Amino acid sequence: MTAALQVNSDTEEGVVSELRRYVRDNFSLSELSDDELFDSVSRLVIEKTGGTGMSIDEQVGITESVYSSIRGFGVLDMIMKDDSVTEVMINGYDSIWIEKNGMLKKLDNRFESEAHLEDTIQRIVAMAGREVNQASPIVDTRLPDGSRVNVVLPPVSVDGPVVTIRKFSVSRMTMDELVRIGSVTEEAAEMLRAFVRAGYNIFISGGTGSGKTTFLNALSDFIPENERVITIEDSAELQIAGVNNLVRLETRNANTSGSGAVSMRELIKSSLRMRPERIIVGEVRGAEALDMLTAMNTGHDGSLSTGHANSAEDMMSRLETMVLSGSELPLAAVRSQIASAIDIVVHLSRMRDHSRKVTEISEITGVENGEIVMNPLYVFEESEESTVEKLCGGLRRTENRLVSDTKLTRSGIYMEV
Repeated sequence: MTAALQVNSDTEEGVVSELRRYVRDNFSLSELSDDELFDSVSRLVIEKTGGTGMSIDEQVGITESVYSSIRGFGVLDMIMKDDSVTEVMINGYDSIWIEKNGMLKKLDNRFESEAHLEDTIQRIVAMAGREVNQASPIVDTRLPDGSRVNVVLPPVSVDGPVVTIRKFSVSRMTMDELVRIGSVTEEAAEMLRAFVRAGYNIFISGGTGSGKTTFLNALSDFIPENERVITIEDSAELQIAGVNNLVRLETRNANTSGSGAVSMRELIKSSLRMRPERIIVGEVRGAEALDMLTAMNTGHDGSLSTGHANSAEDMMSRLETMVLSGSELPLAAVRSQIASAIDIVVHLSRMRDHSRKVTEISEITGVENGEIVMNPLYVFEESEESTVEKLCGGLRRTENRLVSDTKLTRSGIYMEV
């Protein structure tokens, strides 16, 4: 026999808290399916709030909040349902921030306690087969919808657990849509389509939140559907569409005993034994850059990857540093490796009006006087109509011609570039 419940709180948050405690204390949660639990909570909410003047919408909201705090991700569930939210930042249980329409905003919502937030974190990481604890306080994982999650626990995070979620867009962006919103011009998009189909190795660079993954997904639409493609990521988030022969690989952290880790380098090396025609590395951050370049240099034309940098030139310097961190190769050899592996660099930027745009498309033509030589094909130019609040302008074709058109002609593509 369950205990009687008297709802005393006059706020929705208080009602949710009281009902949640009641359900946990009086329901046999292990014996109820998700649907049965939701129905039971719904009946309980109607019974206990029926005479309080609450509307049906308010009762539904309380039901969802109580249910999600037990079987879901608590307050996160409601935030994640808002399609206009692109990023969620939790700085401790009582400080939740979101990015919406390019602007940061602090929410009034909060978790019940730090323990409740930690329970939610454990549910999130467990769903993807990951672990996070004091011995291993940092983890990258994902939600069931593919949203990317980074977790940092105390004592590394001083003021409590920190969770950062990069949400996946409900609708996958295509290159046509990127053209429509002004991220890239139609002419540049057509050129990139030709490069992908012809098997040019393309590297996408940009800062945090500049849209690298979105652009990589859009570029992958140009890959012929009959090719074998292998994707390699720290946390699987790419949305490759239209490729039938697709293999998705994901790294794995070490378990609590320190064993079982599978690194990006291991996955890239293993992928070479899977007969790939193209390899897509979601993001290179360290010594795996050398393995990626090796793959590009050993017949896997049309491979794609991304990396963090402030410009296309800066990306080359960062790649040099990554490769040098995992090998004893001389700098000259590293630069030669980069120049022979990567054909095209596409740089994206997040502009001052929060829009995301392609700001440079350059060809890598080789090494001269010990330096990697870049041939800019398109550069972003700001127009006179720009203001502080609104940026105007677009990609402008430079006077430079494409130096290496061998892959285009070999693929039977004849176009002026």
